[in-house]
Amino acid sequence: MTSIERTAYPRFKRLITAHELHLFFAPTREEAAWAAERMDSDGHQLALLLALKPYQRMGRFPKPDEYPETVIDFVRRTVELPAGTLPSYATGRTAERQRTEVRQRVGTKYQQARARQIAEAAIRKEAAAKNRPADLINIALEKVVAAGLELPAFSTFDTMTSTIRTEVNASICRGIQDRMSAAQRAGLLRLPDERDSDGTTPYNRLKQTAQAPTWSHFKRLFTHLEWLDKLGDTAVWVDGVAAPKVTDFAGEADAADASELRDYAVIKRVALLACLAHKARMRVRDDLATMLCKRVAMKIKKAKEELEEILLAEREIVEALIGERPWGPAVQPLALST
Repeated sequence: MTSIERTAYPRFKRLITAHELHLFFAPTREEAAWAAERMDSDGHQLALLLALKPYQRMGRFPKPDEYPETVIDFVRRTVELPAGTLPSYATGRTAERQRTEVRQRVGTKYQQARARQIAEAAIRKEAAAKNRPADLINIALEKVVAAGLELPAFSTFDTMTSTIRTEVNASICRGIQDRMSAAQRAGLLRLPDERDSDGTTPYNRLKQTAQAPTWSHFKRLFTHLEWLDKLGDTAVWVDGVAAPKVTDFAGEADAADASELRDYAVIKRVALLACLAHKARMRVRDDLATMLCKRVAMKIKKAKEELEEILLAEREIVEALIGERPWGPAVQPLALST
């Protein structure tokens, strides 16, 4: 289950300032009169106002146990209800009538089927490129609010996101596998199982990063690229898959170890390894270019230093030659005749 705190789903803040209380939860005189006309007791008036003000702010009706004491007490004092008045939350037909009154006043529509339809379409569209459930829920929230509809419960968004995301990811994984040959799939599946001479698996080699820009490291990195290229044309495997999705799949594979990866279903394991291999090929090419640039820069710097040393040595030789030059006998100045 996605944590509600990670999403933009509207809810009461844990700490509400006095300014926020007056800005968002203070009923106007007209609203207080409106509630008094429709409810026959102080408790029901308070409950109706507590339904109205958060609904104006959140676009939904909070559950009774969601209301902070500070909000309840502030609304009671604002409309000057007797001290100790508690909200009498209505149930059944009375509750539905109260909610209908609030919706009519705010101008929103109660069409949960339509809201779920809009949310599902938004999630399914974005799930092809985004992988974080919180991001998908936030997009669905935005679409439902833009349609002027009341928000479904958070659990509705969360369950819908989990289901659709699983379906979309499974479809992407099948597509990646279908674009690979049987030999390529078998080669990837062997990576977490085989052992190199140092006891590590080839799967760990997919995660290795560049080292210092030495010539030996450059040659080793080039050899690593040749090994990666032999796995297959990863660009073909991930063709049509959104780049953020490839990055997320590769990140999931990178975060797991060999034993954890073996627990995945075969199709998903192949897709994660394919994305990790694709990102590794891209990274190694970038690392080779970077390392080459650094090596060239180091050579240029060293050449400049050597050139400075040569120029300095030549300058010293010239100065020494100038200082030792034989000028011959001194020239006597001419005497002027009077």
